[in-house]
Amino acid sequence: MIANQPDRTPESAVTGTATRKLFFALWPGDAERAALAALQADVKGRLTPPAKLHLTLAFLGHLPAAGVPALLDIRAALAVPPVRLVFDCYGYFARPRIAWAGMTQVPAELVALHDDLVRRLGAAGFSAATHGSFKPHVTLAREAKEAPPDAPPAPVVWNVREAVLVESLPDGRYVPF
Repeated sequence: MIANQPDRTPESAVTGTATRKLFFALWPGDAERAALAALQADVKGRLTPPAKLHLTLAFLGHLPAAGVPALLDIRAALAVPPVRLVFDCYGYFARPRIAWAGMTQVPAELVALHDDLVRRLGAAGFSAATHGSFKPHVTLAREAKEAPPDAPPAPVVWNVREAVLVESLPDGRYVPF
């Protein structure tokens, strides 16, 4: 469960959907979310709704709903060290036209967390979709016509405390477990 938030059951658990679109993420608190959303002022494109801002650790895609308990066990066993993320740069993925916020110095603890999660997923028979090497970022906008400026006016600091399993619902909402 996310600290300071009520326990939430994704709708697919209620509706009995056979598959779920899932990913593991770092989920910001309210203050970090507001600071990340403020970075969108420099971005042109279809802005990510603030409620959906996150840092993906592993995208799983559509999986049978029966796999969720094993994924929750992985999340429970995952040791998330206290790590300080400093979002001090913008980036741009040209082919999918995504503008994002990132870090000029990625903490070793974040890379180790990602690697541990991918290892645990593989050992349990799950495959995380990868697009090359791990490039931690927060997607600020899709359909961005150009890269944002080189650096935000002020860095955003996010002190990470936990990772969550998130379901992407058909209506576009993200619901963390």
